[in-house]
Amino acid sequence: MTRLPSRQQTWNADTYDNHARFVSDMAGAVVDWLDPKPTEMILDLGCGDGDLTAQLVKVGAQVTGVDASKDLLEAAKKLGLDVHLMDGEALEFENQFDAVFTNAALHWMTNSGAVIEGVHRALKSGGRFVGEFGGHGNVAAIVTAMRAVGERRGGDVALAGPWFFPSPAVYAQMLEENGFEVKRIGLFPRPTPLKTGMKEWLKLFRKPFFEQFSDQSDAVLEEVEALLAPSLKDAQGYWTADYVRLRFEATKQ
Repeated sequence: MTRLPSRQQTWNADTYDNHARFVSDMAGAVVDWLDPKPTEMILDLGCGDGDLTAQLVKVGAQVTGVDASKDLLEAAKKLGLDVHLMDGEALEFENQFDAVFTNAALHWMTNSGAVIEGVHRALKSGGRFVGEFGGHGNVAAIVTAMRAVGERRGGDVALAGPWFFPSPAVYAQMLEENGFEVKRIGLFPRPTPLKTGMKEWLKLFRKPFFEQFSDQSDAVLEEVEALLAPSLKDAQGYWTADYVRLRFEATKQ
């Protein structure tokens, strides 16, 4: 019996550290928007391997991290952090935190309404919800290339872009409809250098798309990379991902 590949995104802490460290390295702007204070109780939603969580702890905040990846949480626990396995679409807190912080995680949580409702419950009155994630137009070239190859080969093109990438207007409305006052929100184009190349990015972030092609997955990977080279690889051979981030700050009314 042939074992079908998983359609779910999975993570390996070592692979993530090697090929996606830019996720936390380039998060300075959203941390500035959070402006964490000593003694504040902060929830890090989608804390991953805890790199940013540890930075918040150094400020003196009391930080709790949650993530859906057991492997990434093991890495976070090795840093001595207070982290827990939890679905971001089913948060289990109530009136507990002064702020909820999130970076590069919300676009993976496609039931965004449930996420916002859970964050609202978790915050104290007047608490802050501050975050950054993929916004409208994020990795548009990359997704288009995968879809083009997927359609030609008869694959499931939905696996090329499973994310939630809203516009500021759409996400602001969602926040307001769930009891938040939006303080500031916007899209920020952020071309992101890929130190280990496009293939490693594709294999890390869209493994399910390529696995569906079984023994042809390497050939599909080559085709996608070839389509992207004219727009995302420079004359010296360096790759850049076409990131667009949505950053926001809102308060619980």
